[in-house]
Amino acid sequence: MLRISDTEFGQFQRFILDAAGITLTDAKKALVTGRLAKRLHACQVKSYGDYYRLLMSGESPLELQTAVDLLTTNETYFFREPKHFQFLRKEITGGTLSGMPSLRVWSAAASTGEEAYSVAMLLEDCLPGRSWEVMGSDISASVLERARAGHYSMDRISHFPPGYLQRFCLKGQDAQEGTLLVQRSLRKKTRFLQVNLNEPLPHLGIFEVIFLRNVLIYFNMETKRKVVKRVLNLLKPGGFLLIGHSESLIEVTDAVELLAPAIYRKAP
Repeated sequence: MLRISDTEFGQFQRFILDAAGITLTDAKKALVTGRLAKRLHACQVKSYGDYYRLLMSGESPLELQTAVDLLTTNETYFFREPKHFQFLRKEITGGTLSGMPSLRVWSAAASTGEEAYSVAMLLEDCLPGRSWEVMGSDISASVLERARAGHYSMDRISHFPPGYLQRFCLKGQDAQEGTLLVQRSLRKKTRFLQVNLNEPLPHLGIFEVIFLRNVLIYFNMETKRKVVKRVLNLLKPGGFLLIGHSESLIEVTDAVELLAPAIYRKAP
């Protein structure tokens, strides 16, 4: 694999900071090299510097989006961090969310959609006959296409609650063996939009619950504060914000109170 120089790596650090607000530490050099190596071959350029200049030239906006996709996409799986879903179930069935006629939840860094569909399955289970909506967003156009398809490998289901796979998914057969397809009715109630959290947000409406998990860890402190402020503007007073267990809102915002590890409530 072609090596990337310190100068070239610095160019991509600035590129993804400007594009998505993401800070790539020096420890991410191997990640950048690995994810972009095939694009150098596809674009017939001889170095990472040449590839960077191609991106900056404006001649290939599709390639620019491809590079952003590759440098921002993270692996995920269904019902990641199960305690968050246990908390949400408790609030829906007997807590502050139990008496609401409708419920809107935003998966703000949805990646390929497993988190959004996990929430959709939980809402369908806990709110039979009631109105609900899940919205998933991500900066990457390509992962959102995969999310809309709702088609996944079976190796992502180890945290499924008992019975959920049979109730909410179709198991692939023959050529599709080893995969699952999220039920059509859930896919229809789960929308996916391309959103850059590092820019002013589009009109998305107000949500009772927002998942902002495993994304703040990639931002510097200034960007964290801006992103969290934007997101909290769309959270209903008294609503819940859930972040990753490796993340913290200390010195980021004082507009929420900590209820449990990585679970916050916006002041009523």
